[in-house]
Amino acid sequence: MGFIGRWLVTFIATIVTVNIVPGIFAVGGQWVGPLACALVLSLVNVSIKPVLQVIGLPITVLTLGIFYIVINAVLLEFSSWLARAVLGVGIYIDSFGSALIGAIVISLVSMILSSVIGTD
Repeated sequence: MGFIGRWLVTFIATIVTVNIVPGIFAVGGQWVGPLACALVLSLVNVSIKPVLQVIGLPITVLTLGIFYIVINAVLLEFSSWLARAVLGVGIYIDSFGSALIGAIVISLVSMILSSVIGTD
């Protein structure tokens, strides 16, 4: 249940984010948009995120880990754009500030759900 579990956790976290964070909206349906964005976000987190973490390691160390949130926000923006461009559905993010808050919410909800469900 590795990737599927992470995808479902990310899907639930994305739905929570769409409903809580102002400036983030579902495109293409209240369930279909977050589901597509969660799929793209999960794929981006598996493929691109480790590379960006290694590249941004010096800045992350200098900022005591706060730059890691910026990396998450950039990947959320990229995943949102990619889902809408390729699949035609996803989430729309108004500003980078909304993406930053959304990345924090997705991280927190994913962390809590992963510890409760028992995924990686």
